[in-house]
Amino acid sequence: MLEPLFSPKSIAVIGASRTEGKLGHAVVSNLIQSGFQGKIYPINPQSSEILGLPAYPNLAAVDDKVDLAVIVIPAKGVLQALEECGEKGVGAVIIISAGFRETGHEGLLAERKMAEIARQYGMRIVGPNVLGVIDTLAPYNASFAAGMPRRGKIAFMSQSGALCTSILDIALARDIGFSRFVSLGNKADLNEIDFLEAWAEDPESRVILAYLEGISDGARFIEVARRITKHKPIVAIKSGTTSAGSRAVSSHTGTLAGSERAYEAAFKQAGLIRAHSVGHLFDLAVAFARQPLPRNDQVAVITNAGGPGIMATDAIERSGLRVANLAPETIAALRQALPPAASVLNPVDVLGDALSDRYRVALDLVSKDPNVGALLVILTPQFMTEIEETARAVSEVARKSDIPVLACFMGEANTQAGVKILTQNNVPNYIVPEQAVAALKAMVDQRRWQETPLPNFERFEVDRERVAEIFRKVRAEGRLQIGDAEARDILEAYHIPIPASKLCTTPEEAVAFAEQIGYPVVMKIASPDILHKTDIGGVRLNIQNASEVRDSFDLMVFRALRRMPDATIWGCLVQQQVRGGREIIVGMNRDPQFGPLVMFGLGGIYVEVLKDVAFRIAPFSREEAHEMMREIRAFNLLRGVRGQPPADIAACAETLLKVSQLVTDFPEIVEMDINPLMVFEEGRGVMGIDMRLVLAD
Repeated sequence: MLEPLFSPKSIAVIGASRTEGKLGHAVVSNLIQSGFQGKIYPINPQSSEILGLPAYPNLAAVDDKVDLAVIVIPAKGVLQALEECGEKGVGAVIIISAGFRETGHEGLLAERKMAEIARQYGMRIVGPNVLGVIDTLAPYNASFAAGMPRRGKIAFMSQSGALCTSILDIALARDIGFSRFVSLGNKADLNEIDFLEAWAEDPESRVILAYLEGISDGARFIEVARRITKHKPIVAIKSGTTSAGSRAVSSHTGTLAGSERAYEAAFKQAGLIRAHSVGHLFDLAVAFARQPLPRNDQVAVITNAGGPGIMATDAIERSGLRVANLAPETIAALRQALPPAASVLNPVDVLGDALSDRYRVALDLVSKDPNVGALLVILTPQFMTEIEETARAVSEVARKSDIPVLACFMGEANTQAGVKILTQNNVPNYIVPEQAVAALKAMVDQRRWQETPLPNFERFEVDRERVAEIFRKVRAEGRLQIGDAEARDILEAYHIPIPASKLCTTPEEAVAFAEQIGYPVVMKIASPDILHKTDIGGVRLNIQNASEVRDSFDLMVFRALRRMPDATIWGCLVQQQVRGGREIIVGMNRDPQFGPLVMFGLGGIYVEVLKDVAFRIAPFSREEAHEMMREIRAFNLLRGVRGQPPADIAACAETLLKVSQLVTDFPEIVEMDINPLMVFEEGRGVMGIDMRLVLAD
């Protein structure tokens, strides 16, 4: 699909320039210096020759097929140039020119026209507003970056062109190479999902890195990324996750949800590994690109200093990995090979006077231990330390071993020569143990993810028409909000248990129903205009007799009208009082990029204070529902503590799946809460006590 972009035989530069310092000059110069073996056609009506190449007045004057065009002219001429590319039969176009969507509405319209032209001629477009594209495999450098990166196993894409130049500079200093390097820009046509698909089966790209500011199609992104990460890691930085620009919402879920929560959930469900800084991104990238995945989560540490060894073991345990239990045979062999003062347990301390031979023996024994899933080698530069020879010993073991070997040569000035040897032999080095352990943790997580089967999305037999009828009625009345009195029918339609209840319009009707279901009962004000009933004194519990029912009815109606005189009051909902159980919340807020963001957490009136919640994008699997529940801090309360019986966690998971189906079936639902959802002892199920829901305009 993207062959003209990644395997071009000829490249035209529209806007090529003879003037140093201009983008058109930089692009032509980079193409020449990158070693591109195909033909380069500079396009400039004012020049006959540019950097030793014949120049052409326009694309039509080129008497040859052009696979790829790079446009580097002012914004006002880009659409015409794009039309000429289409007429010429160009397969792909990189639009470096800026001045489009980022300048306002007219620029956005121009980008839409670009996409239209691309569809018309069957071209693909990168950009506009990009640094360019670099392919070390072709090779070619169609960008205005300063220089060509070395070839490597990392594919990189970024929505920030300026960040691209910094990434390239850092990579050059650290001797890190790339297979392909793409600046996404404004994404008028090709976006991050297209490049994920293009690199999915690329054997020259062992890991995909991405800097993302926004995602074009959230649901498709999750689907595509989930498929790729089952065999190839994707590491991403996501910026712009603050609350700025988020819309106001009325439900608890809407208050707590937001773009950061949605991305966090989406990345988990897609199997993406999230980097929190550029430094972290590089730490993970070199580990994935240069070493195999761990075979298990047990890490062995070899060190010549006790303190760093302890730092490493602390980091291992904090991260959820395990300090490897060395096999008895390994311990015995280490005891025989190392000095008496050495520690032969994990971490293995070969002592500060260790030369390379002592390291080599320990490395050979520990790397072959059947319990060890990964190996971290720490070196501190002491007077007698053979830094370069030890680096060679580490490299030899890494080459022979089927487990990842990471190094931590602590220091910078004295360790440079050793680190260079490690890098040349594809052994990642980290300045401090915590960085190395963070990389190992990501690698173990990737291994676990690859071993997890793709999710199975269950479907339940439900009464969709009943829900659709409620929505039609609400809209016909000019409303968008649905309160508890109507929402109970929605829960019933999706087989989520609710207590016996009835909307009563008079005190007498309320008394009659209370007598029918038995005391005690709960009463709630029923109004389409009042979502948070507790705030106005619109809920009363533990009502014991007919007199209290009458008094509660009159008082709640009076309070509601006093606080909200324009509210429509239907009456009161009389409900069976549910005894026992623990309060949780299940909710949903429809994220503009990813769709239905479902929430689970500790419920009740303090949900916004405690914020003990977890999120997933619907639809999700039963296992993902259980993972979601395990993420909240209060999960142990559901499992049972201090003699309390465990709650019905299976019923909670099933309720999450039914809510997931509900909000997937009805995209017009933009917000909803079931709060509280009472969960009873194991085997006794759940019950939705209160629900509110908001429809889209």
